[in-house]
Amino acid sequence: MIVDSSQTPNDFQGVLKHWRNFRKMSQLDLALAADVSQRHVSWLETGRSQPSREMVLRLSEAMEVPLRDRNQILNSAGFAGMFSEKGLDEPSMTPVMNVLNDMLEHHEPFPAMVLDRMWNVKMKNNAADILFEVTGDPNELWEAVGDNGEHNIALLTLHPKGLRQFISNWDTVGGAFARRLKREAMDSGDADVIAKFEELEQFIDDFEEEAAPPSLLPILPLEFAFGDFKLSLFSVISTFGTAQDITTDELRIETFYPTDEQTTKYFTE
Repeated sequence: MIVDSSQTPNDFQGVLKHWRNFRKMSQLDLALAADVSQRHVSWLETGRSQPSREMVLRLSEAMEVPLRDRNQILNSAGFAGMFSEKGLDEPSMTPVMNVLNDMLEHHEPFPAMVLDRMWNVKMKNNAADILFEVTGDPNELWEAVGDNGEHNIALLTLHPKGLRQFISNWDTVGGAFARRLKREAMDSGDADVIAKFEELEQFIDDFEEEAAPPSLLPILPLEFAFGDFKLSLFSVISTFGTAQDITTDELRIETFYPTDEQTTKYFTE
């Protein structure tokens, strides 16, 4: 089990200290990162000084606090939150949707998906459908893993009745995938994301922490085996670098690429 960070204090002094400790930063580390004095950080944590709105944002940036939680820090200091959370279908999100659609379309004929912070699939291209259809009826696969309507790619990958039954090198990639999910959950500091990861832990084996064996490839591919038919793919994850909206800040685009000629031929033909 991982440490639950859901018990976050409500007062600014407690919230500041919580996030500083969560990021494993000393008061001096935070002061240097935020370009303020260590004394000022100490006084903020003890309540001897009250932060300005600008100072709250500066400290949040230095601690790499996600936008969702920056609103909570602002609220704890007596300020209104400044980061909105818009639906993908809202008119103001049109530029974001245009970019996402372009990325998915331009990545054809190879699979690509847009995921939210919980690893739910929000969008995907035709090639991603083709990948899922290799297993048979995708709807039956989602039902077999107990999906509740939100198509969760982490659940689909980890569940014994999901994709892992087709991943021939699971003993190698399973541990790497589980550690990636844990790292994302812990880095987020988001209690809901951590709770979601803890739900998924029941499907995570006790993998060795040692490094994967040497490979001719510089990346670790997912090797699928459907009978005698095999596919080999690796993924690249992209995010928005200057997000000012919570939804946009939490989106990730995962694009898959072939590692061999057979996989390339399958998707291109």
